[in-house]
Amino acid sequence: MKRIGILTSGGDAPGMNAAVRAVARKALHEGLEVYGINYGFAGLVAGDIFQMDAASVSDVIGVGGTMLYSARYPEFAEEPTQLKGIEQLNKFGIDALVVIGGDGSYHGALRLTEHGYNAIGLPGTIDNDIPYTDFTIGFDTAATTALDAIDKLRDTAKSHERTFVVEVMGRGAGDIALWAGVAGGASDIIIPEHDYDVKKVADHLRSQRQRGQKHGIVVIAEGVMSAEKFAEELGQYGDFQLRATTLGHVQRGGSPTLRDRVLASQMGAYAVELLMAGKGGLAVGVLDNKLVNHPMTDLFNAKHHAELSLHQLADDLAY
Repeated sequence: MKRIGILTSGGDAPGMNAAVRAVARKALHEGLEVYGINYGFAGLVAGDIFQMDAASVSDVIGVGGTMLYSARYPEFAEEPTQLKGIEQLNKFGIDALVVIGGDGSYHGALRLTEHGYNAIGLPGTIDNDIPYTDFTIGFDTAATTALDAIDKLRDTAKSHERTFVVEVMGRGAGDIALWAGVAGGASDIIIPEHDYDVKKVADHLRSQRQRGQKHGIVVIAEGVMSAEKFAEELGQYGDFQLRATTLGHVQRGGSPTLRDRVLASQMGAYAVELLMAGKGGLAVGVLDNKLVNHPMTDLFNAKHHAELSLHQLADDLAY
């Protein structure tokens, strides 16, 4: 193997640039040539490919977003489109690929491996919804951004004795809501992985007010319902001076946290080591603070499980 390519795909996540930097610098250190691919699999098919050197990734470790840009490209699921991508890999002499993204990106990486081009997947997604890894690149930053917003909203909630329903990202996984909710001292946390009862949430808020806490924060994952809809349902059980806030895409941006920078750096370097060992079709993860890899096919048949002990902890501490 002499040349490797790097692309980012799907939604951007803080730490993607740190991962690109790690892959490029590790590969260059090992004497390999490195090529960046703009706009994910769409850029691969279009041949939007350029050679990278050490300077190409200078000062990007702390920058959010992705310097390689990203685009959703469902057409890559079709074999004729995959073959067009392989034509470009042949044209540039690229022997293997590192793909940074989520579940959809992994499907594309696996197709390339099946066509003879080893590809390694790095979990770059803020939702933390990839199986066989405790954390994904970008999750810590997104949850920290959500926490910062919750802390700020609490100041207004206290000042006006209001209850804020805060909607955070997470369509199929409630990890951002769960972790930010625990860290932010939320009154209740509503996630897809745990049953909820709006009346019980209202009863809890009412009992808190009777004990002297006249404000509240309810954190809800977007995959359950919108903040506006939940506030509307909650308002049927009492006057809690409700306000709904949707944090939205602000959670995707910003400078990655220390944890995301280190995680991305470790995973990026490890991906290069796997490719140098002639391996492909693997997804990198971290379990119990140790780097691991699993066949991508295993991930497609598995599901990420939220740490529901945190939900119980939140309930206990929100007494």
